Amino acid sequence: MADQEEDFSSLPLPDRFVHKNWKVRKQGYEDAAKAFEVTPDESDPTFKPFLLDSGLWKGAVADSNVAAQQDGINALCAFLKFGGQDACKRSRNATISPIVEKGLSSTRAATKQSALEALLLYIELDKSDPVIEDLLPSLSHKQPKIIAATLAAMTAIYHAYGVKIVDPKPVLKQLPKAFGHADKNVRAEASNLAVELYRWLREAMKTLFWNDLKPVQQQDLEKLFEAVKQEPPPTQERLLRSQQAAKAAAPTAEEGFEEEGEAGEAEPEVDAFDLAEPVDVLSKVPKDFNENMASSKWKDRKETLDALFAVANTDRIKEGQYDDIVAALAKSMKDANIAVVTVAANCIEVLAKGLRRSFAKYRSRVMAPMMEKLKEKKQSVADALGQALDAVFASTGLSECLEDVLEFLKHKNPQVKAETLKFLIRCLKTTREAPSKPETKSIADAATKLLTESVEATRSGGAEVLGTLMKIMGERAMGPHMEGLDDIRKTKIKEYFDAAEVKAKDKPKPVAAPPKAAAAPAAQKKPIAKKIAPGLKKPARASTPQEEPPPSQYKQVVPPKSIPSKVGGLPKPGLAAPTTSGLKPATKVGGLKAPSNLQSPRRNITPPTSTEEDTAPVPKLGRGLTGRSLGKPTPLSASTSDPPSSNPSQPSALSTAERAELEELRIERDRSGRTIDDLLTSKAKQTSQIHELQNENAQLIEERTNNMLSIKAKETQLVRARADAEEAEQTVQKQARELDRLRRELSQNAREASPAATEDQIYRDSGGSSASIARGDTGRKLARDYMVGPEEEKENGALMDEGGVKMRERDASPAQVRREVSKEKEQEGVEAGEQKWKRAAEVTNQLKARIELMKEKR
Repeated sequence: MADQEEDFSSLPLPDRFVHKNWKVRKQGYEDAAKAFEVTPDESDPTFKPFLLDSGLWKGAVADSNVAAQQDGINALCAFLKFGGQDACKRSRNATISPIVEKGLSSTRAATKQSALEALLLYIELDKSDPVIEDLLPSLSHKQPKIIAATLAAMTAIYHAYGVKIVDPKPVLKQLPKAFGHADKNVRAEASNLAVELYRWLREAMKTLFWNDLKPVQQQDLEKLFEAVKQEPPPTQERLLRSQQAAKAAAPTAEEGFEEEGEAGEAEPEVDAFDLAEPVDVLSKVPKDFNENMASSKWKDRKETLDALFAVANTDRIKEGQYDDIVAALAKSMKDANIAVVTVAANCIEVLAKGLRRSFAKYRSRVMAPMMEKLKEKKQSVADALGQALDAVFASTGLSECLEDVLEFLKHKNPQVKAETLKFLIRCLKTTREAPSKPETKSIADAATKLLTESVEATRSGGAEVLGTLMKIMGERAMGPHMEGLDDIRKTKIKEYFDAAEVKAKDKPKPVAAPPKAAAAPAAQKKPIAKKIAPGLKKPARASTPQEEPPPSQYKQVVPPKSIPSKVGGLPKPGLAAPTTSGLKPATKVGGLKAPSNLQSPRRNITPPTSTEEDTAPVPKLGRGLTGRSLGKPTPLSASTSDPPSSNPSQPSALSTAERAELEELRIERDRSGRTIDDLLTSKAKQTSQIHELQNENAQLIEERTNNMLSIKAKETQLVRARADAEEAEQTVQKQARELDRLRRELSQNAREASPAATEDQIYRDSGGSSASIARGDTGRKLARDYMVGPEEEKENGALMDEGGVKMRERDASPAQVRREVSKEKEQEGVEAGEQKWKRAAEVTNQLKARIELMKEKR
């Protein structure tokens, strides 16, 4: 056996990988792992046979013996770890499926862990897309345990690398199928994967699979999501090999900064736009869209826009030519019907959200009409326009929208100004890029002007703009814009600054550090250069005189002490007047003592008056010391041969006097500076007061105009009331005349109805016993008729016929009967006249009552 084992160990590793004996294979896997660990680099010959034949790893991962399989997967992990990216690409296609089927579903925990580590290494060395593509078919496997193991491996992959490294969209599309599986273990692993994805994606993940789940499953997942909501945002726990190399190459000082940056990038939630599939909206828009939008009926226009909204209301829209649609929507902003305007604003909102950056080219066509329509006072219209403006801003940026926003802040309509101000505040809070310095100045100036408005809401909005802008740029950067404001306004701005929540921060640029180090020598020379007299011209650089070496005779006269200034000895007109700076007029350049004709040690701070100095040519600094006249070196040598202590007292005395005067001038300058500051502050306050007075004046003018309009309205009402009163009086007079006419007719009718004397009444026969009886009967009949009435007469007609009419017909003569009939008719006429009189009286009373009511109303 020992000889046999030695023979096996002498075999090459590829031969041992395919040996029939599992022990030989197991030992070969162990030896291969050890050999990989001791390789110096990825190009070692040990890796070559395994790179050429990837089938070796397929057999090792899927070894029939579980003990040998464990060592085979461990050898694969060592091969990937030390073999690098080339080992990953060569073996990946042959090993992913066996790892899933044999390794992840193994009964040994160590084998499962090694198989998962191999999958993570494949992602770490290259990228995740090929690994996920090979894992997805396993979700449709016949065996539930393989599906559950694949889901668990995906959960571990997303937990280690996150959704920025591993694309979640393919997996999210397969989740509903896993939730519908009959095996409870598969559903449990699907829930774990959904929870892990929710840690990274939050609510954005629901757009891809949530509607495909059952309500019960949605409720169960919501309960699991509640626990995740309380956790901090997740971060990437395992870095790719490329990320590790970048981190190792970065300086140690920047490591902490990069880690903070990575952690900060993990905070924002993943947008649903990144996960959604683009939808072709143009193909679904009605063909008669433009015709319906040009219709004269507002209902047709609204129905067309509703149809467009239903089509475009999706998470992501496919790019295309939307010029005609956007032009129609911009035109709808001027529609007289507010329902059409509201739906058009909703359509612009969904288009901007669905197209994102692709909608930026349409911003200029829709933003101005929408902001002009903000004058609508109905809140529903203002809300729809505000949401549309927010969506347009999200598709562009602050720099693109700022010009239009600042222009509409000057609008004469207060409603437009107020809504534009709210929009600007929302833009500052949501922008992720800090505004530039010119943009900051424009925003601050516009907001400062709003602080003097007469409307309190506008003033508060201006303070909120300044507070939010200060939160972005910092208090130091906003200091110059806060000058001239009173303490009350500064306090209010500070309150908004403390309460503001922004997404952008103005960060210092690290590129500025190297120039500071390079400019350090110049900074050390600045204090010496500040001592130059005002009459001297400031040199460009001190290196110019050094480029041209001075003559050799000057190199030997270097005074022992004193180089007050490097450029003090350069000649210039007005050199003899150093009184304003208090410097000594005699200076030395390059260790040389200035010629005697340039020194004025005994001139006591008096400005030059000679014309010779004014007309003297000005030497160029580029010439250095060679630009001076060196025709007479004797005085210079004589002057340098004198001991430096020959006249030390005069420069010292002059220096003291000049310093005293310099101090006085500095005090005067400080006093003037303070005076100027006080004047500027006073000017700012007076300007603010002027603005307030102008606003008060405008308000008073507006109140006076309103009062005049109300007075005119009252006068108009009074004139109308007088006209109505006159009309009522005319109506009363007309009714009175009508009443008089009715009275006259009534009296005339009464006269006509009175009984006239007939011939039968004048000449009655004397023996008319029967006539008297008839008259008596007739009188009784008339009385009875008057008392009983016509209705009772009809009811009792039979009885009365027996006692009255029959008797009358039997006893009276024809002439008497005619007279009685005429009397009855006359009586009926009188009764009719009385009824007419009563009716006229009622009409008159009604008219009087109406007239009284009209007078009371007036």
